[in-house]
Amino acid sequence: MRAGPTAAGCLLALGLAGCSRGFATIERRSAGLDRIVPRGARVERIAKGFGFTEGPVWMPGGYLLFGDLPNNVIWRWDSTGAVSLVRARSGYAAADRPPGGSMGSNGMTLDREGRLTVCEPGNRRVTRTEVNGTISVLADRYQGKRLNSPNDLVYRVADGSLYFTDPPHGLLREDADSAKELPFNGIYRLAGDTLQLVNREMTRPNGIAFSPDERVLYVANADPRRKIWMRYEVQADGSLAGGTVFLDLNQETGQPPDGLKVDEEGNVYLTGPGGLWILAPSGEILGVIRTRQEPSNVAWGGHDRRTLYLTAPNEVYRIRLGIAGARSSLPVSLGRR
Repeated sequence: MRAGPTAAGCLLALGLAGCSRGFATIERRSAGLDRIVPRGARVERIAKGFGFTEGPVWMPGGYLLFGDLPNNVIWRWDSTGAVSLVRARSGYAAADRPPGGSMGSNGMTLDREGRLTVCEPGNRRVTRTEVNGTISVLADRYQGKRLNSPNDLVYRVADGSLYFTDPPHGLLREDADSAKELPFNGIYRLAGDTLQLVNREMTRPNGIAFSPDERVLYVANADPRRKIWMRYEVQADGSLAGGTVFLDLNQETGQPPDGLKVDEEGNVYLTGPGGLWILAPSGEILGVIRTRQEPSNVAWGGHDRRTLYLTAPNEVYRIRLGIAGARSSLPVSLGRR
C-alpha cells in the first residue's frame, strides 16, 4: 500500500470489511494464564493492508492511533472499524516514502495534559503535539550530538519524566551509518529540559515499560544476535541500577524483541519471536499468543483497560483479557483517571 495524500484514498487501498477472527493460537504454559487470557478468548483482526504497523496508543476519545513505518504515516482506527489518516510524513519529514523502511513514526504515548508524544526515527527526534496542533521538539541531541533514531517511550507517572530508547534502526546502515554521531545506543530520561543518559550498554534498546509501582523498568533488546529483555531498578533520581536479564529467547526462531507493556498485577507482555510472550513478575513464562504475523508492539485500550491491541507487519489485532493494563503502562493522561 502506498501512502496517499488523503484519508479516503488510503481507506480504499485498505479494503476494510470489519473484524475477522481466528488469527492466533494460545499456548498455555501455566494455569496462571487462565486469569489473564480466559478460556475462549480469541484474537480478532481489526484492520489490514499496511506496510508495517507500530507504536499503538489508545486515545481518550475512544480510538486507536498507530504508525505505519515504511509509509511514513499515522493512522486512526475507531470502534466502527473505520481507518483514517491522521498525519503524513510522521517520522521522516523529507519525503512521503523514506529511503529506509524504519523511518516512519514509531512509539507514541500521551503526557499529563493529553498531548501526543511521538518517536520520529527518520527525523531523529522525540516530539510533542501541542493543543493548537503545532509540533514541539522535546529531544533531538545529547551533548550536542544528534540522537540515532528514537524508537519507543514511556512517561513515569510519579514525576512526569519521559524515558525513551534510541537504537540505530532509523539509519540506513544502522551502527555503520556515517550519519551516526553517538558511539552507543542509549536509554534516556527527559526531566524538564534536562536529557539524562541512563544506560548505554544495550546493543539495540527498543520497547520500554514500567512495573505498576514504577520501581522497575523493563527494556527489550531488539538484536537478533542477543534476544533478551532487561530489568532495571529505578533509583530516586531516575537513574537505573541492577540490570539483570528478565527473559532470554535466543533459542527461539523469529523476530527479535520489540514492544512491551505491563498489566496492573505486574505481568509483562512482550512482543518477540513467534508472538506475544506473557510473563509473571517473577519471570515465569505463563503463555504465548502466537499470532499469524509476529506482533511489533502492544497497547492497552477500551473503557476498562482490558483490551490489548497488537500491531503487526500489515495487520492490527485485539484481544479481550481478564486483567486490566497497569496505569503506569498507559499514557500518563489516561493513567491518572
